[in-house]
Amino acid sequence: MNTLTASIALPAVLLQAQAQSVANGLVASLTAQLAKGGEAVLDASALSQFDSSALAVILACHRAVQAKGAQLRVTGLPERAQTLAKVYGLSALLH
Repeated sequence: MNTLTASIALPAVLLQAQAQSVANGLVASLTAQLAKGGEAVLDASALSQFDSSALAVILACHRAVQAKGAQLRVTGLPERAQTLAKVYGLSALLH
C-alpha cells in the first residue's frame, strides 16, 4: 500500500453496540498505514444498518488522522447518514 494514502471500509452494520470496537480497529489500521501529510479514505458505501454512533466512529477516525497530520476523505456515505450529519452540524467534516 502507498504510505501516502490509507484506505479502509466501514462495516455494513454499525450500531452503538459495536461502535467503540469498530472505532478502535479503524483508528489503529488507519494510523498504522498513514504517512504524515497523507490522505485517509474511509469508504462508507457498505453501511446499510447504522445509527448516529456511525458518525461518532467517523469522527474518531477524523481526529486520529488529523493527529497524524493527514486528511480524511469519506466516500460512499449513504444519504441517511448524510442527513444525520446535517442534523448534528457535521456535514463539513465528512466531505
